[in-house]
Amino acid sequence: MKVILPVAGKGTRLRPHTHTKAKSLVHVAGKRVLEHIVARLLQLSVAEYIFIVDENGGQIEEFMQQRFPDLNCSYIVQKERKGPAHAVWLANTHIAKGDDLLIVFNDTIFDAELSRISELCKDYDGLIYSKEVLDYQRFGVNVVEDEMIVNMIEKPDTPISRLAQVGLYYLKDGCSFMGYLTKTIDAGDMVKGEFYLPAVFMRMINDGLRLKAPEIDAWLDCGKPETILETNAYLLQGRHHIHGDADNCVFIEPVHIEHGVTIKDSVIGPNVSIASGSIVERSIIKDSIINASSIVRNMVLTDTILGDNVHLISSAKKMNIGDHSLIEMQG
Repeated sequence: MKVILPVAGKGTRLRPHTHTKAKSLVHVAGKRVLEHIVARLLQLSVAEYIFIVDENGGQIEEFMQQRFPDLNCSYIVQKERKGPAHAVWLANTHIAKGDDLLIVFNDTIFDAELSRISELCKDYDGLIYSKEVLDYQRFGVNVVEDEMIVNMIEKPDTPISRLAQVGLYYLKDGCSFMGYLTKTIDAGDMVKGEFYLPAVFMRMINDGLRLKAPEIDAWLDCGKPETILETNAYLLQGRHHIHGDADNCVFIEPVHIEHGVTIKDSVIGPNVSIASGSIVERSIIKDSIINASSIVRNMVLTDTILGDNVHLISSAKKMNIGDHSLIEMQG
């Protein structure tokens, strides 16, 4: 099996956290987003991990060499922004006859039993992993009849289907799939100037290929600050790890405190992850992510994401307040 991971893209919805780093290297629940994704692929027998990168590709390569040095990785730069299907197509020279193919986009951490791929795809040519959602209008959805995909609709106005595509795809014949990608690009089949995978899959369906839409157990969006905080809380469920140094602190489960963190006189949690090298003193923090080497002093934080090397420092307030007073401090 070959795995294609398109990790190019500016991550504009995650700014300012993606001004200086690739969006797949943002922290969530004690790990980089990319680490969560790759760890879920280790159960598979993968011959090559093919990363489609942008100008931040050096960060991706350095991270993979440090965290997963034994994996066979290749890196291809997407110089032109022509959409996700174009990004996948750039890996065509790495796909040989007999290769099956898994495509994993990096905005999403998934929970799925990938060990069942062969079983699920026994009578099919591919799997378009899906998840039933309420806000179907935001996604491309699969229309299914007798377990087989018969149509795909991008952002439907009516609930013709609630099975949203989650950015995880398996193709039994990688070479054939690359051929369909080439046909789509040669035909100029674009939407708003970009190539998208549904046009490729519809070509396959119209030619009689059979695609299935298995549902994943969890679809964890890491594309926006508010959803990455929700993902952080989900991934911390059942985990409570305090590896750093703590003095006179209260921890409300679950939290993940990495090695090299120092915390004093603080209340931390629930749903807080703090990365290595950070210092927290005299603060209350809940539902937040503190990235590496940051300093927080005399703060009350909730629903907060701090990037690397952030210094957030306040001071205690001195007050002299008489009887029957009402003081409301918003912030």
